[in-house]
Amino acid sequence: MAIRTAVNRALTAITALPTAAALTDGNLTLLTTATASSSATLDFTSSINSTYNSYLFKFINIHPASDDVHFQFQTDTGTNTSYNQAVTSTSFTSFHFEDNSAVNLTYNANLDQAQGTGFQIIKTGMGNDNDQSVSGSMCLFNPSSTVFVKHFMSDLHNVEYRNASFEEFKAGYFNTTTALTRVRFKMSSGNMDSGTIKMYGVGPKQ
Repeated sequence: MAIRTAVNRALTAITALPTAAALTDGNLTLLTTATASSSATLDFTSSINSTYNSYLFKFINIHPASDDVHFQFQTDTGTNTSYNQAVTSTSFTSFHFEDNSAVNLTYNANLDQAQGTGFQIIKTGMGNDNDQSVSGSMCLFNPSSTVFVKHFMSDLHNVEYRNASFEEFKAGYFNTTTALTRVRFKMSSGNMDSGTIKMYGVGPKQ
């Protein structure tokens, strides 16, 4: 976030203040909130445009209906609804079991893609116990660019179905120079029983 200062050095001699637009540069602007209720998908099909340089998704207590499932996403262009853009990605995980039986930091070769068109997994092993859920965030950078591929980075944490703390980091790019206009989130199997996803525009505005 940029730091904005008054034009003059002495407070007693201030003759100009930063504009309202300048003060909001770099802030998060909440654009859309989607709440799951036995939902097969949560789709964001509006407000993803050239207004902001990047978009931040916040996942709050996403709870699956089924046990040992994966949380995943894909994107598409225009009004298309195939959600099959080519993805190249990387993945690593840190974990620690409640009983202290295992702890590790490892690369996940089975969770990355090399020009794959399937949904990108961003959280594995979700449990459906009443006290289990996943929370975290994902940033999609400059999806409206018609020059560059579209980068993403995610960091999600859950109480895994085997009762362990799992944090997973994913990053990659959608290999297209066509503007992305929509994002879909879903489980690998079953519905999202509950939870909230918030989409923010990240300043500065274009």
